[in-house]
Amino acid sequence: MGAVYTETDALLSAAEPPIVAVGDMVTYHLIEAGRTPDVALIDGLTKRSAIDDHVREAIESGVFDREVTVSNPAAGLSAALLSALADALDAAAEGETTVLVVDGEEDLATLPAVAAAPTGASVVYGQPDEGMVLVDCDEEIKARVSDLFDRMDGDADRLRALLER
Repeated sequence: MGAVYTETDALLSAAEPPIVAVGDMVTYHLIEAGRTPDVALIDGLTKRSAIDDHVREAIESGVFDREVTVSNPAAGLSAALLSALADALDAAAEGETTVLVVDGEEDLATLPAVAAAPTGASVVYGQPDEGMVLVDCDEEIKARVSDLFDRMDGDADRLRALLER
């Protein structure tokens, strides 16, 4: 959905706030580069294995203003995750950073993050063994994500309503 970066500084030079990070390793690399994401979604895993202790410690080091735990099933998007994401983006608009600790899996959260982020914002997610993908949340990508929602199982209208509150 965007350009792949292997250098965090180059990604940050191209990113526009608010920055939403989806994944533990992406979140870690942004923090290590001195930029706490405005919103981060983590699940304690990378490539289905537990993250290393130094990664967990960096994320848990108190760099976020708020921490919210939500449940989300693998290969799904729960109402709890969508509501927490919308709340975190509202908090970001007020200058507060939030880490959403997902009990389950956060992999599909990129799609609602792109849909809910303000136009011009940046969503960053990991592409295993390749780097970090930077998504510029413009109207074109938001329309593509909306089309994906319509093709997914579930209630796309409810999903949108939870994100647009």
